Amino acid sequence: MNFSDTLSLSFRTIRSNGLRTGITVSIIALGIAALIGINTAIQAISQKFMESFSSMGANGFSIRYRSAFRFDRGELKKEQKNGRKLKKSSTNKPITREQAEAFKERYDYPAKVALSLGGGNNNTVAFENKKTNPTVWVNGGDENYLDMNGFVIAAGRNLNELDVSTGRNVCLIGKDVADKLFGSGNPERPLEKIIRINNIPFRVVGTLEPKGSTFGRSLDNNIITTYNSVRRFFTSSANSSFLIGVKAPDLINIETAIGEAEGVFRVIRKNEIKEESNFLIDKSDAFAEMAMKQIGWLTASAVVIGFITLMGAAIGLMNIMLVAVTERTKEVGLIKAIGGRQSNVRWQFLLEAILISMIGAIIGIVLGVLLGNIVSMLMKTGFVVPWLWVFLGVLICSIVGLAAGSYPAYKASRLNPIEALRYE
Repeated sequence: MNFSDTLSLSFRTIRSNGLRTGITVSIIALGIAALIGINTAIQAISQKFMESFSSMGANGFSIRYRSAFRFDRGELKKEQKNGRKLKKSSTNKPITREQAEAFKERYDYPAKVALSLGGGNNNTVAFENKKTNPTVWVNGGDENYLDMNGFVIAAGRNLNELDVSTGRNVCLIGKDVADKLFGSGNPERPLEKIIRINNIPFRVVGTLEPKGSTFGRSLDNNIITTYNSVRRFFTSSANSSFLIGVKAPDLINIETAIGEAEGVFRVIRKNEIKEESNFLIDKSDAFAEMAMKQIGWLTASAVVIGFITLMGAAIGLMNIMLVAVTERTKEVGLIKAIGGRQSNVRWQFLLEAILISMIGAIIGIVLGVLLGNIVSMLMKTGFVVPWLWVFLGVLICSIVGLAAGSYPAYKASRLNPIEALRYE
């Protein structure tokens, strides 16, 4: 018997034991589907994180009020100087408009600076007899805000320096707001219309390209106006804090740009030499890096689930193959009687185990990729195929097939042909 005959015989044997093969394939496919599916979903989530949190690119960073959040988000901070611990600042107050504008004026490093101020997410927008739900986000920015945050103008124009300095009531609206108030299909329709945000009139000067959603929040259900308008109408001046975004010309200069920014802003914030900075500097990808660390636990969970399931599949496959050896004792004797060698019998049983594992792997990979991409569809990212895990899945199933088939194959190859032919 040559190898092709052995392989053909293995295929026929697998087909003739459909129920037994189906059960084993299902167990293997379940383990691989869990492994591939979870990792496909994780890759889709990772892609969305990078799109959402790193809109400024790796060469961007932001300066924010230290007490805005209570947990460590991977911020860049210097707690020591010359080996001595710095004392806490006594001037830890929100970043004011004057401080933010002073930074923009004094920061002479060749980088783009954008100032912004949040106006909350409980705003209602109306036009004539149409009105949105009270869930619209309002953000105030300057002429650089759109570029720094990854927004693209669909129609109309951007905010300009005159809009910002005068604080006139002009705005750009996201796709969800435009569709609700003016209908879909024509991004130019809202231009120069007067809408009312919380009953305050604003003139629409531009519409935005859709950005999708993240964490269940639509990034298109928003309105962007000047930070002076937000400061006047949508926030309490006493509690609001400005956010300063900086975008360096390239990644090589990012650390120098951060150092320059910290030095300039420490003077503006009146930090003493021995005090720690009363503000935080975040790289634009700090959120994404933190998120990647957290969802790393999901990857580990997927590996554990897949490993446990595949171990069970390997044990089940070995038991099935051992039963097959007993049931096919006469067949083994016949193969040996017509000239088959021990290696032929051994390869036949090994190939059967490997083929069953490979069938399970293929079904599991297809099922896992499809299930994982349901998450990708919900998050509106591209179709994701985790090629590394696909390769590992095939490799793992090959190892499972070899491990589960080795002992039954060895046992079958050692059968005495005369005793095997007489076996009842």
